[in-house]
Order: sequence, then C-alpha cells, then structure tokens
Amino acid sequence: MSESTIDLLLELDDDESLEALTKRAARKRGVSLERLGPIEILKRSIDARRGRVRIRYLVRERQSDSPPLGGEPLRECRGGVRVAIVGGGPAGLFCAYQLARHGIASVVLERGKKVQPRRHDLKGLTKGGVVDADSNYCYGEGGAGTYSDGKLYTRAHKRGDVRDVIEVFVKAGAPAEILTDARPHIGSNKLPKVVTCLREQLEEVGVVFRFGAKVVGLEKDGKAVTGVKLACGEVVSAESVVMATGHSARDVYSLLEEAGAEMESKGFAVGVRIEHPQSAINRIQYGKAAGHPKLPAAAYRLVQDIRGRGVFSFCMCPGGWIVPASTEAGALVVNGMSLSKRDSPYANSGMVIGLSPEDWQDVPGLGGPLGGVVLQRRIEEAAWQGGGGGLVAPATRLGDFLEGWQSSSLPATSYVPGLQSADMEAILDSGGVPIAARLREAFECFGKRLRGFVSDDAVLVGVESRTSAPVRVMRDGESLESTSLESLYPCGEGAGYAGGIVSAAMDGMRVARAIVVKYKAG
Repeated sequence: MSESTIDLLLELDDDESLEALTKRAARKRGVSLERLGPIEILKRSIDARRGRVRIRYLVRERQSDSPPLGGEPLRECRGGVRVAIVGGGPAGLFCAYQLARHGIASVVLERGKKVQPRRHDLKGLTKGGVVDADSNYCYGEGGAGTYSDGKLYTRAHKRGDVRDVIEVFVKAGAPAEILTDARPHIGSNKLPKVVTCLREQLEEVGVVFRFGAKVVGLEKDGKAVTGVKLACGEVVSAESVVMATGHSARDVYSLLEEAGAEMESKGFAVGVRIEHPQSAINRIQYGKAAGHPKLPAAAYRLVQDIRGRGVFSFCMCPGGWIVPASTEAGALVVNGMSLSKRDSPYANSGMVIGLSPEDWQDVPGLGGPLGGVVLQRRIEEAAWQGGGGGLVAPATRLGDFLEGWQSSSLPATSYVPGLQSADMEAILDSGGVPIAARLREAFECFGKRLRGFVSDDAVLVGVESRTSAPVRVMRDGESLESTSLESLYPCGEGAGYAGGIVSAAMDGMRVARAIVVKYKAG
C-alpha cells in the first residue's frame, strides 16, 4: 500500500456514502476535510477474517490528471486486413482491440455464432442434451466466458495491465463497480451485451468479424504461415495469423501438429464440481452475520498439497448454477456460472487436482504432446457413461465419496439435465491416472478447515476437466511467434499462456503489441 492510499475498515451497518468515507479518511490522515480534498475509491472488499465481518475500503485523494476511461482510443483501420485472428474469445477480441489502437486491420474468425443465436443452442444443450460441436458454452461470440460467469479477477498482474482490460469492459457497458470490486464479476446475464458492444466498437473502426468461420488448416509458404483455410474451402490470406482458440478446440491442436507447429504436453487440473446450499456457505464464511443485507453470497478459496500435488477450488460460483460444457458428443464436462446478482440458492466450485505430464507419461496411449488431451477425453467419456447419456451428470454425496460408497439418493441440484448416482472414483480414475484418492484426502482437510463443508447436502458432480489447456504451443519469448512457423502467433488459454478472461485478454494485447513492433521494424 502506498503512502497516498488510506485504508478504511467499516462495520456492516456503517454509512458507506462518499461523504462518510471522506470524513473517515480525513480523521485517519489527521487533517481537515478541506486539506484532504475529494477522494476516489480504489477498492472495496469484504473482510471476514478472525470471525468478524467488516467492509474494507482503499481510497486516495482524487487525481486531477487521471487518463480517460478506456485508455488509448481506437483508430480507423485502413489498408486491408493484415492480421487473421482465429477465435473470438477474450484473447482474440483484445488482440483485435489493441491492433485497432494502432490502426492495424484484422479479421476475427469465430467458428461459433453471435450471442443471440448461440443462446438458443445453449437451451438445446441444457434442456435437450444436444451438443452442437461448434456452438456451445465454449464456442461462440466472446468464447467460454460469455455464458459461464464473467469473473474478472486474476493473479496474473505481471503479464499486463489488468486495469486497462477492466476499463475496456466498462466502456463497453459493464457496471462501473467492477473498477473497485476486489473480486470483479459481470455475470452471465450482462456479459453477452458487453461482448456485443465491444465487437460493435471494433466493427465501427474497420475490424471484420466472421461467425461460422471454422478454421481447418494453415496456408504456408515454406515455414511461413500466409493464411488459414476455412471449412467451406475459402482461404483467408494474412501477413500474420493469431491462434486464440481457447482450451477446448482440440481439432486445432491436430491441425497445428500437422502444419509443423512445435508443441509440448502441459499440466492441467481435473476433478469435480462440488455444490452446497448457498445458505450453508454463508453460515460457514459469515457466521452470525450471515443474512445481513450488505453481504453478497459468500465465496471460498481452498488449496491443499496432497502428496506433492495441489488440490484446489477453481472458478468458485456463489449463488450460481452448474452447466454442461461439453463440446463433443458422447463426452460430459461440467462448469459453473452465475448471474450478476448471484441469487441462486446454490453455491458451486470446481475442486480439482493439478496434474503434470509426468503423471501420465507412462500410461499407455498418453504419449506425445497431445497425451493430456487423450486423458481428458477418457475421463469425459467415462462421465458420459456414468450419467447414462443425455448430459445427465454422474454424482455422489460428499460424505459417501469420503466413505467410498455410491450414494443411494442425491440432493436437489442447480444442474438442469439432472444427476445420476455413480461411482465417482471409477470415473475420475478411468484415464489411468489416480485422482480420486488425493481428492478424498483434500476434502477431509477442507472439512476440518471449514466447519460444515462436509455434509449430506454437499454433492460432487462430474467432471470438471477443462480448467486449462493440456498443451502448450511453443512461441519465442520476445517476438511471441511460433518457434517453428513464421508469422504464427499462439495466444491465450488454448495456446497455454493464460487461464481466465483477464489473463487471456492481456495475452491477446501482448501478442498484438509484438505484431505492432514487427510491423514498425519492417
């Protein structure tokens, strides 16, 4: 904390108006209101440590020279398309945004659909169990984050300017509160409109968006990539190609391997979604203060080392829903989401174990750079079979999982396709890598740390396997170009360089800056 900032700690019933905060800041600084001057809020957070729930503000005197919201403005893109960006998720969108700040024209090629038609496919997925391989929770305008929560907090602050990303979202219509919230969140009901607005801003300056444009190959001249080939047979030529396809585009890994892109197997995490009644998590985290009107649905963050492997909560969704995130028929993946109000009666979180390539290198059939992909697919296919098909998810009560039993009944759930009692241990270990035993040990530790976490109402839903890419597409540390193919830029989560909306957006901007440097040098 710098000397210019002032830390304020308030009780739940204290006045949070700007006037009241200014008076508190003046008293803490030991100066008059006139001498302190107007203040601005930098961060607001809930402090529930040591059994006492309070509200923490970080404020400072208002800066007179603050730059305009949204950072560097967009410029008109002229001279024809120079960059083809494959993927319309946060990495692709923000790559195009940063290029447009320099007036460099790009075309964004997205295999999925725009926000509105994509919404209809999600209904078919959730209510009908029909998986559209090109339009689902992972593919479509805005990528995986558009309809799966919209969390904007990240620990990747060294990779780029987090504030810049947040401001761009606000400029596109996201609520201004995300500028000061300690754990900013837009919500799956608001993010689609924000993503659409962001796209429209880019279109106004000449960025081209093409939906239903599935890339099936790279065009090359020797070792230089000169464009991409679409499923319809069309070739899109470009001076540079950015691959920003997200962590679930497995067919892209195959086409990259065929084109000669250097790749390596990369660690990822796999496990389950755990769901509790939100009221139970509120009691655990807030104690007697649970139910206070100022308190949001409570969250938690858990991590435990189990015999050399980290087991941790992932993408925790207070007041949320579990949703089917499958991208292939005959395989089941689940994820979490929540709306801006986070008012669902359920809380869910991924609970996963971090694996590294050495965990599967000796397992038959899991060799090579795509071994982790094969491992994911094996577990997802076992989950599909365990649920009985139709995207019904295999599940077990947490207490029964700890005892090694299959549940005879299951609690109510937010997961619309429904749950089927199954042997979760057999499903998790079906890929040939032992996972269930370490998860069981971790849950026992978590139960001791959070009283009430282990209960008959807690249910494990399988499987959570798309936490990050199991592959890294190698790139040069300075130019960010592929180490084996010129003018190809691996980018974002799918290439193994990000893990969430903000970090993917920052990586997209970083790649764009590298392309700008290349063009200026040329």
